[in-house]
Amino acid sequence: MSEDPTAGLSQLGSQSPIPTNPEEAVLERVPNPQSDVHYLARFTAPEFTSLCPMTGQPDFAHLVIDYVPGQWLIESKSLKLFLFAFRNHGAFHEDCTVTIARRLADLLEPVWLRIGGYWYPRGGMPIDVFYQTGQPPVDVWIPEQGVAGYRGRG
Repeated sequence: MSEDPTAGLSQLGSQSPIPTNPEEAVLERVPNPQSDVHYLARFTAPEFTSLCPMTGQPDFAHLVIDYVPGQWLIESKSLKLFLFAFRNHGAFHEDCTVTIARRLADLLEPVWLRIGGYWYPRGGMPIDVFYQTGQPPVDVWIPEQGVAGYRGRG
């Protein structure tokens, strides 16, 4: 009988409160049962929110997280709670986007990871933030992130 890959997870299958800030959020991982092959996994958070650190006003983004797993997969409930923890967190767009990418890269040690943070305009200017850990593997199909650039009233 194989070992339960969810053993030791603290949030999956239980009631878990939203962390009060990203530093307190617990990201969890599970073994990748397909670690012998390269493939792309994508998480999309079209309603990500944080707070402007200067004004306290809400900021909104459409996040697209792509990664090629190595030995580990992100446990999706822990990722959701981690992203929710930014709701009352004050940080600039660049800091939020790169913090998310670095926490995931540190935990998962993926073959490759990228994040696109497509932030909605404040003060009339959208800020898009992109981060990746290196060159993507050549044997993986990596689609475009599919988020249109901001066009205003077009």
